[in-house]
Amino acid sequence: MSQDSAGVNLETSLGYLLKQASSSLRAAMVEALRPLGMTVTHYSCLELLSQRPGLSNSELARGSFVTRQSMNVLLQTLEREGQVSRPAEPPAGRALPTQLTPAGREALAEATAAVRQVEVQMLAGLTDEEQSTAFRILQSMTDSLRDDSTGA
Repeated sequence: MSQDSAGVNLETSLGYLLKQASSSLRAAMVEALRPLGMTVTHYSCLELLSQRPGLSNSELARGSFVTRQSMNVLLQTLEREGQVSRPAEPPAGRALPTQLTPAGREALAEATAAVRQVEVQMLAGLTDEEQSTAFRILQSMTDSLRDDSTGA
């Protein structure tokens, strides 16, 4: 069996390159957030709450790409640290809407600056037009994989 039919050629696979880029981005974010005592999931949670206050544990878990159980543990920690608040009882249904506190907003501001520097570094070799093109291409790839009409 030839190498081409045996599997994916990692040197030319876009999927593999995307995974490498994702891993490199995550590693850089871990390094940038570590001095702040924050994980990537912690940062993602605060950023999501900043942009969409009142999200539930399940919504935050989906948005941060972690399990509901992992997010619940994180939210309990963030609540103890005073970065988020949740009502003792759900206002409706079972979901406890989560809000950032002033301490959470302050922590997020520091983390956002650190993450922004990582993104600036990542995009340093691209022109504004190339960045826009890359964004459109990556969005199209994501949409294609989410599109149920492809028969996948």
